[in-house]
Amino acid sequence: MTSSVKAILDLKGRDVVTAGPNTTVAEAAVILSKKKIGAIVVVGMENRISGMFTERDLVHAIAKHGKDGLDQSLAQVMTAKVYRCHEETTVNELMELMTSRRFRHVPVESNGKLAGIISIGDVVKSRIAEVEREAEDIKAYIAG
Repeated sequence: MTSSVKAILDLKGRDVVTAGPNTTVAEAAVILSKKKIGAIVVVGMENRISGMFTERDLVHAIAKHGKDGLDQSLAQVMTAKVYRCHEETTVNELMELMTSRRFRHVPVESNGKLAGIISIGDVVKSRIAEVEREAEDIKAYIAG
């Protein structure tokens, strides 16, 4: 049985680091560093997803604007086209999305609002646990 996004969120929690669209790139870089994370979900009114700001976006802002890139707002440099998943999304579906689109972070949306975030590390951890459970079941079946 394939795990779902809901199962991952139930284990890891639903806390998400967010920032508003007017946050500067410099401020976001400090958040990424302090929290030791690779992405911030940019939210607008009513906690609705506006975009994602990732380490990759930080690099692009600096490469394009030099040190002035640090003064840009997240709205100016974020990834605006955000692929989302839902709690019912399976780990296999999420792995396919993350691999094909080259994402390391996917926000979880429920009723149009941010409900969590899944990283590639979360997916790998879930998949390893699933394979270990399957191996234990096979051992029990053979022994039993």
